[in-house]
Amino acid sequence: MPHRPRIPSPGRRTVLRGSLLVPAAALPAAASSAPALALAGRPEAAWGVQVGSVTASSALVWVRSDRPARMLVETSATESFRRARSWYGPLIGPGGDFTGTTPLYGLPAGEQVHYRVTLADPGDPRRTGKPVYGTFRTAPARRRDGVRFLWSGDIAGQGWGINPDIGGYRVYEEMRRLDPDFFLCSGDTVYADGPLQPSVTLPDGRIWRNVMTEEKAKVAETLDEYRGNFRYNLLDRNFRRFNAQVPSVVQWDDHEVRNNWYPGQILDDARYTEKNVDILAARSARAFHEYFPVSTPHGSARRSRMYRAVHHGPLLDVFVLDMRSHRNRNSPNRQADDTTGILGAEQLRWLKRALAESRAVWKVIAADMPLGLVVPDGATDFEAVAQGDPGAPLGRELQIAELLRFIKHRKVTGTLWLTADVHYTSAQHYAPSGRRSRISHRSGSSSRARWPQGISGQRAGRHVRARPCLRPGAGPGQCVADGVAAVLRRGRDRRRQRGSDGTSAGGGWCGAVHQGAAAGPDRSVNDRR
Repeated sequence: MPHRPRIPSPGRRTVLRGSLLVPAAALPAAASSAPALALAGRPEAAWGVQVGSVTASSALVWVRSDRPARMLVETSATESFRRARSWYGPLIGPGGDFTGTTPLYGLPAGEQVHYRVTLADPGDPRRTGKPVYGTFRTAPARRRDGVRFLWSGDIAGQGWGINPDIGGYRVYEEMRRLDPDFFLCSGDTVYADGPLQPSVTLPDGRIWRNVMTEEKAKVAETLDEYRGNFRYNLLDRNFRRFNAQVPSVVQWDDHEVRNNWYPGQILDDARYTEKNVDILAARSARAFHEYFPVSTPHGSARRSRMYRAVHHGPLLDVFVLDMRSHRNRNSPNRQADDTTGILGAEQLRWLKRALAESRAVWKVIAADMPLGLVVPDGATDFEAVAQGDPGAPLGRELQIAELLRFIKHRKVTGTLWLTADVHYTSAQHYAPSGRRSRISHRSGSSSRARWPQGISGQRAGRHVRARPCLRPGAGPGQCVADGVAAVLRRGRDRRRQRGSDGTSAGGGWCGAVHQGAAAGPDRSVNDRR
């Protein structure tokens, strides 16, 4: 099959320069391996750099300063930065927690771009801090140039934070070595509702040690506490090195705010003094947009809008959904009429229009919740779309049924749904026919299920639960798009350990995404422990 020629991996010098350490006082001795590089009295970018919203000609560069500063970006085709192009960025200050982004335009398609960010004293532009370096690839302009990306989700959850004894989030170093075009983080980018303990005793008697910060010692409620949760992962050197080399496409789910939250919810949780989830969600959304390079969708009046489309050349469009902010309340999910559903009416209209207008071969729908898996919320309510009733669609299923009917009737082909959320890895293939079909799982085994009357008024796939996936440290999922065929494989971290080493991908599925292998709303992949 046609194969995209690999662009040489960025040099070791670039990657190392792009991974400045946080101040030594912020980490235990074992987690820090070099002194801080700040120049006295000058702005320092110790939290590294990130790039997002990468297209064939544009990108968005992120940085955080330790004080007010002017953000300056230079780009070049080489590490030497000869004939560099300069970009004058914003003033960075306390209003955005000293974070800032600079958009880049007019970049060459399908090429490696090297960049460096320098922070300057607003009162004296000659006083600049140490530059921070990074690199990324722009999206290809031709179909024959393939696209390869990783996806996963759920970072530092269930009490497993950065453990310096095992080298921190080692999975990010494994992911960096794969040199993907971008990383799709499918929600739960932080666990703002999951405080850490300094140490955890494992069943075999070993001690798991967490790097601790003030904001990770309690549930997040204030804006500063949410900001501290997003900063926490940046303490890890592997995470920063990964960010300096791999662009991100990021969405949120529930743990950025609070487990299983929905708009209008009033908490009955003694850990929280602020009971109004809408207030908590607004604070988290602000911190989210401060700490990730996410472009505001064109024409959107709301900077906090999460759902958007990312165009990655002629082969791939990624439609990033927000299945939190616009949903109805969690319930038994069996109502016969539901106009709100899990997306809300406005987002559903946007998604239909965007899918119909897309000319990409592959249309990845990044959902922060699964479609067919039954996810309970307490004894009677449900958290996701499905509720397990084998009959006609009810509740939130009605909205997904409407979407799938639209996809079928408009002949939208090449859709692939990716998600995280449910703590194990599985793959489902939904086929609108009455025959018995196979649903393959991560282990390579398969289950058979008879397709009942389902989502689109025809026969659709019943969920068959996969066996629990590998332990933490198993690795991310991977997709390769080149316009010919479709395969799903799993990848793993070669060094496994109990606890968390970053993302909760757990034996994630790897996929080769090619033209002609999938048509219509027929593939859904879940990837999480």
